[in-house]
Amino acid sequence: MQIAIDGPAGAGKSTIAKKIAATYRMTYLDTGAMYRCIAHCVLNQIGDHFDNEADIVRIARATVIRFEDDQVFCNDQDVTREIRTPLVSRHTSDVARIKEVRELLVAQQREYAKDHAVVMDGRDIGSVVLPDAELKFFLDADVRERAQRRKKELDEKGNGKTLEEIKNDIENRDTNDRNRSEGPLIQVADAIVIDTTGKSIEEVYEEMKLHIDEAHR
Repeated sequence: MQIAIDGPAGAGKSTIAKKIAATYRMTYLDTGAMYRCIAHCVLNQIGDHFDNEADIVRIARATVIRFEDDQVFCNDQDVTREIRTPLVSRHTSDVARIKEVRELLVAQQREYAKDHAVVMDGRDIGSVVLPDAELKFFLDADVRERAQRRKKELDEKGNGKTLEEIKNDIENRDTNDRNRSEGPLIQVADAIVIDTTGKSIEEVYEEMKLHIDEAHR
Protein backbone atom coordinates (compact mmCIF):
# COMPACT_ATOMS: atom_id res chain seq x y z
CA MET A 1 0.00 0.00 0.00
CA GLN A 2 1.11 3.56 -0.73
CA ILE A 3 -0.28 6.59 1.07
CA ALA A 4 0.62 10.08 -0.13
CA ILE A 5 0.21 13.09 2.16
CA ASP A 6 0.73 16.56 0.72
CA GLY A 7 0.27 20.06 2.05
CA PRO A 8 2.03 23.28 3.05
CA ALA A 9 4.51 23.72 5.90
CA GLY A 10 3.05 23.35 9.38
CA ALA A 11 -0.14 21.55 8.35
CA GLY A 12 0.74 18.54 10.50
CA LYS A 13 1.81 16.16 7.74
CA SER A 14 4.87 14.59 9.35
CA THR A 15 3.29 13.98 12.75
CA ILE A 16 0.20 12.39 11.20
CA ALA A 17 2.24 10.37 8.70
CA LYS A 18 4.28 8.82 11.51
CA LYS A 19 1.12 7.81 13.42
CA ILE A 20 -0.48 6.33 10.31
CA ALA A 21 2.69 4.39 9.45
CA ALA A 22 2.95 3.00 12.99
CA THR A 23 -0.73 1.97 13.05
CA TYR A 24 -0.62 0.07 9.77
CA ARG A 25 2.97 -1.16 10.13
CA MET A 26 4.12 0.75 7.11
CA THR A 27 7.38 2.61 6.54
CA TYR A 28 7.35 6.38 6.94
CA LEU A 29 9.62 8.16 4.48
CA ASP A 30 10.17 11.83 5.31
CA THR A 31 10.83 13.27 1.86
CA GLY A 32 11.07 16.81 3.22
CA ALA A 33 14.00 15.75 5.40
CA MET A 34 15.83 14.65 2.26
CA TYR A 35 15.66 18.15 0.77
CA ARG A 36 16.59 19.60 4.15
CA CYS A 37 19.68 17.40 4.15
CA ILE A 38 20.79 18.84 0.82
CA ALA A 39 20.20 22.41 2.06
CA HIS A 40 22.17 21.59 5.23
CA CYS A 41 25.08 20.22 3.19
CA VAL A 42 25.09 23.28 0.92
CA LEU A 43 25.26 25.60 3.93
CA ASN A 44 28.11 23.57 5.42
CA GLN A 45 30.12 23.25 2.21
CA ILE A 46 29.66 26.52 0.32
CA GLY A 47 27.71 28.71 2.71
CA ASP A 48 24.64 30.79 1.94
CA HIS A 49 25.08 30.60 -1.86
CA PHE A 50 21.88 29.10 -3.22
CA ASP A 51 22.11 30.87 -6.57
CA ASN A 52 24.80 28.45 -7.78
CA GLU A 53 22.75 25.52 -9.08
CA ALA A 54 25.72 23.60 -10.45
CA ASP A 55 27.36 23.44 -7.01
CA ILE A 56 24.07 22.43 -5.37
CA VAL A 57 23.55 19.60 -7.86
CA ARG A 58 27.14 18.43 -7.33
CA ILE A 59 26.61 18.36 -3.57
CA ALA A 60 23.28 16.55 -3.93
CA ARG A 61 24.85 13.82 -6.06
CA ALA A 62 27.56 13.25 -3.44
CA THR A 63 25.16 13.17 -0.49
CA VAL A 64 24.05 9.86 1.01
CA ILE A 65 20.86 10.06 3.09
CA ARG A 66 19.47 7.31 5.27
CA PHE A 67 16.85 6.96 7.97
CA GLU A 68 16.96 4.95 11.18
CA ASP A 69 13.71 5.15 13.12
CA ASP A 70 13.33 8.88 13.95
CA GLN A 71 16.94 9.72 13.13
CA VAL A 72 18.18 11.21 9.86
CA PHE A 73 21.73 10.55 8.72
CA CYS A 74 23.51 12.55 6.05
CA ASN A 75 26.87 11.15 4.92
CA ASP A 76 26.87 9.00 8.08
CA GLN A 77 26.34 11.97 10.41
CA ASP A 78 23.24 12.31 12.56
CA VAL A 79 21.65 15.57 11.39
CA THR A 80 18.20 15.04 12.90
CA ARG A 81 18.30 18.32 14.83
CA GLU A 82 20.50 20.33 12.48
CA ILE A 83 18.13 20.06 9.52
CA ARG A 84 15.25 21.58 11.52
CA THR A 85 16.84 24.98 12.12
CA PRO A 86 15.13 28.11 10.73
CA LEU A 87 18.10 28.70 8.40
CA VAL A 88 17.77 25.26 6.80
CA SER A 89 13.98 25.66 6.62
CA ARG A 90 14.38 28.96 4.81
CA HIS A 91 16.64 27.46 2.14
CA THR A 92 14.97 24.08 1.65
CA SER A 93 12.67 25.43 -1.07
CA ASP A 94 15.73 26.92 -2.83
CA VAL A 95 17.08 23.39 -3.13
CA ALA A 96 13.75 21.76 -3.94
CA ARG A 97 13.09 23.99 -6.96
CA ILE A 98 16.15 22.66 -8.84
CA LYS A 99 15.16 20.09 -11.46
CA GLU A 100 18.25 17.88 -11.18
CA VAL A 101 17.99 17.71 -7.39
CA ARG A 102 14.30 16.77 -7.54
CA GLU A 103 14.94 14.11 -10.18
CA LEU A 104 17.69 12.61 -8.04
CA LEU A 105 15.63 12.45 -4.82
CA VAL A 106 12.34 11.48 -6.48
CA ALA A 107 14.12 8.51 -8.10
CA GLN A 108 15.36 7.41 -4.66
CA GLN A 109 11.88 7.80 -3.17
CA ARG A 110 10.20 5.81 -5.92
CA GLU A 111 12.81 3.07 -5.72
CA TYR A 112 12.19 2.71 -1.99
CA ALA A 113 8.42 2.57 -2.51
CA LYS A 114 8.79 -0.36 -4.92
CA ASP A 115 9.72 -2.74 -2.12
CA HIS A 116 7.92 -1.25 0.90
CA ALA A 117 4.45 -0.32 2.05
CA VAL A 118 5.00 3.41 2.53
CA VAL A 119 3.53 6.58 3.89
CA MET A 120 5.20 9.62 2.31
CA ASP A 121 4.58 13.27 3.02
CA GLY A 122 5.74 16.31 1.10
CA ARG A 123 4.60 18.80 -1.51
CA ASP A 124 4.38 16.68 -4.66
CA ILE A 125 3.92 13.11 -3.44
CA GLY A 126 0.47 12.57 -4.94
CA SER A 127 1.23 14.51 -8.10
CA VAL A 128 4.78 13.42 -8.95
CA VAL A 129 6.41 10.89 -6.63
CA LEU A 130 3.52 8.43 -6.14
CA PRO A 131 0.83 9.41 -8.69
CA ASP A 132 -0.68 5.92 -8.43
CA ALA A 133 -0.83 5.87 -4.63
CA GLU A 134 -3.81 4.01 -3.25
CA LEU A 135 -4.76 6.94 -1.03
CA LYS A 136 -3.87 10.62 -1.36
CA PHE A 137 -4.46 13.23 1.31
CA PHE A 138 -3.99 16.99 1.24
CA LEU A 139 -3.67 18.61 4.66
CA ASP A 140 -4.01 22.35 5.06
CA ALA A 141 -4.50 24.89 7.86
CA ASP A 142 -4.75 28.62 8.44
CA VAL A 143 -1.31 30.21 8.06
CA ARG A 144 -1.37 31.83 11.52
CA GLU A 145 -2.16 28.50 13.16
CA ARG A 146 0.61 26.84 11.19
CA ALA A 147 2.97 29.55 12.41
CA GLN A 148 1.86 29.01 16.01
CA ARG A 149 2.53 25.28 15.70
CA ARG A 150 5.97 25.90 14.26
CA LYS A 151 6.78 28.47 16.95
CA LYS A 152 5.93 25.96 19.65
CA GLU A 153 8.31 23.44 18.07
CA LEU A 154 11.09 26.00 17.75
CA ASP A 155 10.59 27.39 21.28
CA GLU A 156 11.15 23.90 22.65
CA LYS A 157 14.52 23.93 20.89
CA GLY A 158 15.46 27.33 22.29
CA ASN A 159 14.72 29.42 19.20
CA GLY A 160 13.78 33.05 19.80
CA LYS A 161 12.00 33.97 16.56
CA THR A 162 8.75 35.89 16.91
CA LEU A 163 5.40 34.59 15.68
CA GLU A 164 5.32 37.21 12.91
CA GLU A 165 8.80 36.26 11.72
CA ILE A 166 7.82 32.59 11.56
CA LYS A 167 4.54 33.47 9.82
CA ASN A 168 6.45 35.48 7.20
CA ASP A 169 8.89 32.58 6.70
CA ILE A 170 5.99 30.17 6.15
CA GLU A 171 4.22 32.52 3.74
CA ASN A 172 7.42 32.95 1.73
CA ARG A 173 7.95 29.21 1.64
CA ASP A 174 4.33 28.65 0.57
CA THR A 175 4.84 31.07 -2.30
CA ASN A 176 8.09 29.37 -3.37
CA ASP A 177 6.57 25.89 -3.09
CA ARG A 178 3.45 26.76 -5.10
CA ASN A 179 5.22 28.71 -7.83
CA ARG A 180 8.31 26.62 -8.52
CA SER A 181 8.46 24.95 -11.92
CA GLU A 182 9.57 21.54 -10.60
CA GLY A 183 7.21 19.58 -8.35
CA PRO A 184 5.11 22.50 -7.11
CA LEU A 185 2.76 22.20 -4.17
CA ILE A 186 -0.62 21.35 -5.69
CA GLN A 187 -3.80 19.68 -4.57
CA VAL A 188 -4.45 16.80 -6.95
CA ALA A 189 -8.01 16.11 -8.04
CA ASP A 190 -8.26 12.72 -6.31
CA ALA A 191 -6.86 13.88 -2.95
CA ILE A 192 -8.92 13.75 0.23
CA VAL A 193 -8.71 17.28 1.60
CA ILE A 194 -8.58 17.82 5.36
CA ASP A 195 -8.44 21.26 6.95
CA THR A 196 -6.55 20.76 10.21
CA THR A 197 -7.27 24.26 11.57
CA GLY A 198 -8.51 23.98 15.14
CA LYS A 199 -8.15 20.18 15.13
CA SER A 200 -5.92 18.10 17.34
CA ILE A 201 -3.49 15.58 15.91
CA GLU A 202 -5.73 12.82 17.24
CA GLU A 203 -8.80 14.25 15.48
CA VAL A 204 -7.01 14.46 12.14
CA TYR A 205 -5.54 10.99 12.63
CA GLU A 206 -8.97 9.49 13.30
CA GLU A 207 -10.43 11.21 10.24
CA MET A 208 -7.70 9.82 8.01
CA LYS A 209 -7.96 6.39 9.59
CA LEU A 210 -11.64 6.23 8.62
CA HIS A 211 -10.74 6.77 4.97
CA ILE A 212 -7.94 4.18 5.08
CA ASP A 213 -10.13 1.56 6.76
CA GLU A 214 -12.91 2.27 4.26
CA ALA A 215 -10.53 1.69 1.37
CA HIS A 216 -9.65 -1.75 2.75
CA ARG A 217 -13.10 -3.09 3.44
